[in-house]
Amino acid sequence: MIDLTELGGDGGARLTRAFVLHPDIKSNPGPRAPEDALAEAMALAHALPGLDVIGGQVVRLPRAHPGQLFGKGKLEELQQTLQADEIGLVLIDGPVSPVQQRNLEKAWNVKLLDRTGLILEIFADRAATREGVLQVELAALSYQRTRLVRAWTHLERQRGGLGFVGGPGETQIEADRRAIDEQMTRLRRQLDKVAKTRELHRAARRKVPYPVVALVGYTNAGKSTLFNRLTGANVMAKDMLFATLDPTMRAVRLPTGKDVILSDTVGFISDLPTLLVAAFRATLEEVLEADLILHVRDIAHPATDVQAADVASVLAALGVPDDVPRIDLWNKADQLGPEARAQINRQAARAEGVFVGSALTGEGLQPLFDAITTLLDDARYHETITLSHTEGKLRAWLFAQGVVEDETQEDDATRLCVHWSDRQKAQFRRMQDSG
Repeated sequence: MIDLTELGGDGGARLTRAFVLHPDIKSNPGPRAPEDALAEAMALAHALPGLDVIGGQVVRLPRAHPGQLFGKGKLEELQQTLQADEIGLVLIDGPVSPVQQRNLEKAWNVKLLDRTGLILEIFADRAATREGVLQVELAALSYQRTRLVRAWTHLERQRGGLGFVGGPGETQIEADRRAIDEQMTRLRRQLDKVAKTRELHRAARRKVPYPVVALVGYTNAGKSTLFNRLTGANVMAKDMLFATLDPTMRAVRLPTGKDVILSDTVGFISDLPTLLVAAFRATLEEVLEADLILHVRDIAHPATDVQAADVASVLAALGVPDDVPRIDLWNKADQLGPEARAQINRQAARAEGVFVGSALTGEGLQPLFDAITTLLDDARYHETITLSHTEGKLRAWLFAQGVVEDETQEDDATRLCVHWSDRQKAQFRRMQDSG
């Protein structure tokens, strides 16, 4: 990946001076205010070690210039700003084509990353598990592959990856594309092996009849802080975006005495590029297994409503079943003033399954834990089900859940008397429907 440090005159590492630009394109407006988008982009930049983020700017454009993104006048104006601040890296909050990247780097004599490239760099820095590292490499190669097209002269400046060498030429580009494709195939094979191992771990967890509570939310909403408060686990919980990239799971006992498996997941974010959504879908698979989804929301953030909508969109894209219970913690209430806090309390009182509190101070969490316990303490009832002899996995799952009270083997089927909850029945039906 990109090397963000330089050697100073004394031989010590020197941070790369960076500047963030958010193009506000009139012909293609974004879902949030440009100033909010710039603030998030700068938070992303601060999350990447090795950077000294000097500042940021919203650049209003009537349309995107196909060759340089910005028009000639704006290009020169920005060049003066970058030179005056001795900027070495420009971060553009949005998509930048290979041609635009090449031309802007040449015009400004800087390194440049678009939003996808920046998120990839953060992912590469944060990924801790074997699966996370492999997913980052796969996403990075997929991104890098797109930069080969019509952008050969840029490869002399390409960061990391496969160590490209040589001069321009279609044959060389095709050879490098093949090399990337072969490496991506190897990574997918390795990911398949990791996925099988993860399934073994998941199967082992199913033998422990604890419900799974998945913490989800926009990045930096406070999920890891809540996770740490409940588990005492040493999970990174800093005030920066993407502090958690790999799912962390712990069996915990809530203050109510309820035993659950708590899962802390990667934070969601708006406009996550398609290649990253695909590469990191497995990181969020634990959400699909959850018995309850706890949405941790930064209620003090100025764009909290937009962030909540983004989380809902990601959950829908993941295919989370509608029958999985969901509750909200409107977190960071300790950062609100008295008037804003009173208004938020009134809003929450009118909504179902919404709790106001602070994962940092612990304020307001007891009613949340009571609600989790109530939702997961389902009433159980007896039922008789029939399975064919080919449905051995479903039979094994029922025994692993500890719900089978009696079993009768017949010529063409197995009849089981089960004592289960609606939640377990719904999960069984989902497994049955998926084959």
